[in-house]
Amino acid sequence: MSAAPAKRTTYREAVREAIREALLRDPRVFMMGEDVGRYGGAYAVSKGLLAEFGPERMRDTPLSESAFVGAGIGAALGGARPIVEIMTVNFSLLALDQIVNNAATLRHMSGGQLSVPLVIRMATGAGRQLAAQHAHSLEGWFAHVPGLRIVVPATLADARGMLWTALEDPDPVLMFEHQTLYNMEGELAEDAGPVDIDRAAVRRPGGDVTLITYGATLYTTLAAAETLAAERIESEVIDLRTLRPLDMETIFASVRKTRRVVVIDEGWRSGSLSAEILARVAESAFYDLDAPVARVCSAEVPIPYPKHLEDAALPQAPAIVEAVRALMPASVSR
Repeated sequence: MSAAPAKRTTYREAVREAIREALLRDPRVFMMGEDVGRYGGAYAVSKGLLAEFGPERMRDTPLSESAFVGAGIGAALGGARPIVEIMTVNFSLLALDQIVNNAATLRHMSGGQLSVPLVIRMATGAGRQLAAQHAHSLEGWFAHVPGLRIVVPATLADARGMLWTALEDPDPVLMFEHQTLYNMEGELAEDAGPVDIDRAAVRRPGGDVTLITYGATLYTTLAAAETLAAERIESEVIDLRTLRPLDMETIFASVRKTRRVVVIDEGWRSGSLSAEILARVAESAFYDLDAPVARVCSAEVPIPYPKHLEDAALPQAPAIVEAVRALMPASVSR
């Protein structure tokens, strides 16, 4: 059987098609959030869906994250499959009580009697000069909370396929879409379907160092790997895809092969997801290492507005290259 032909598309269009497919396949699915209907979404992801599916299934909400996330939780408890869009990760802090104290805990507190099959989508990350109240990477905070699944689609295939898998999960799933990826273009098979959200993906094989990342920093990391390859340092690049639960099997397998590891995380260094990953590596794979663990994170400042300062605050390819060089034997590093 021949593979389905690929078509040129964007990350934004892949997410829109995933939402559209979910609405077509399951009458229980509806979407709600600020400006998702008439305006077409803050990032134009839901443009055109109101005309196709109507206001009952594309619901504009008041500007109250706590209220509409709570309504989504109630709808999920009632048997619906809601997709709730929060405009940006910073605004999700206004719904922390609903997400952390209700959505994440109700299965446990009810002794397994209640499920909250809710998907919450939100834009995350910096790089578009939206300043500190719209551009932080807080997904690591949510990855701290038991009862939540945290997924981060970095590729077109994952942007297209993760939503349906998430909607089949009986527990709440938070999906973080990096705002700099929405315009990313590429080829995507016309029959692209659901994808596995349990496993990390090796995006580039290599034998000298393991580079672990997720989201938009995947492409920064791949660029660094190209630079390192020119120096005959072959990097294995792992895209985490799911931040909770972490796929440590894939990470450990890579570390056993390369014996060196660097985590690239757009979150802040202190209390970060990178710290958790490296702690687990040190706990369970210490004797597989030939060099200290390392990480490249965002500067410990609110994300600046000026472009040159924003770039300086974020993990960049040269910093990744320098971190890897520092781990290599003197005969290899430059």
